[in-house]
Amino acid sequence: MGLSIEDVSVVYPAADRRPPVDALSRINLTIDDEEFVVALGASGCGKSTLLNLIAGFLSPTSGRLVLDGQAVTGPGADRAVVFQKHALLPWLNVLDNVAFGLQVQGIGKSERHKIANQYLGMLGLDGFQGAPVYTLSGGMQQRVGIARALTCDPRLLLMDEPLGALDALTREKAQELILNIWNDTHKSVFFITHSVEEALFMGTKLVVMSPRPGRVTHVFDLPFSRQFLDGAPARRVKASREFIEIREEVLEIIFADEEAAA
Repeated sequence: MGLSIEDVSVVYPAADRRPPVDALSRINLTIDDEEFVVALGASGCGKSTLLNLIAGFLSPTSGRLVLDGQAVTGPGADRAVVFQKHALLPWLNVLDNVAFGLQVQGIGKSERHKIANQYLGMLGLDGFQGAPVYTLSGGMQQRVGIARALTCDPRLLLMDEPLGALDALTREKAQELILNIWNDTHKSVFFITHSVEEALFMGTKLVVMSPRPGRVTHVFDLPFSRQFLDGAPARRVKASREFIEIREEVLEIIFADEEAAA
């Protein structure tokens, strides 16, 4: 059934002598089963606020969110978040970090380690189970964070700029890895990025948001992730005429929104 966001607005109340802030205005959006939705827009457009609403960390001022027919009223095991900063627990090794959510759910050690090892293997981290997480590279730490989110088998995976801190080469490899994991696990994904190229390459649907108050101004259905998963090399996909034309169209929209908000 997927997620339905219905006429949702968010107003942050006045604080420290500052007036109320209209963060989101009348957002309507659906995330269907196995869809990879990417939100893109200038800083301050409400992307993270929208993700926090979906995660249940925040309640809308008006409107509602419905996941599989049930209203979203708070956090739940049907949604998992991968943050920009991996938020790993430095006193636990890789395996126990990945299994931590299952431990909180009361799953026994043997079973949670079995599940965690499955996702560590899928993410290319087999052999690092006993390593302290602080000894890993940034890219490997982010993969541990993704594995931890997947172990709880969420319906919807929420990713808040998970690749923003990586170097260019590692970031491209991580994009391909995430697409392969999404294809293998059949999860629904909501992904935030500031990179137009990353958004176009990874999403099946691109949502462009305007500066505050955040509104959905454009929605693009995209073929590029499927082209990659069907065997086309990533760089060839990103160099195609269709990709470049849509990239330039999206950039024009974002630049025009920024100028209008200035």
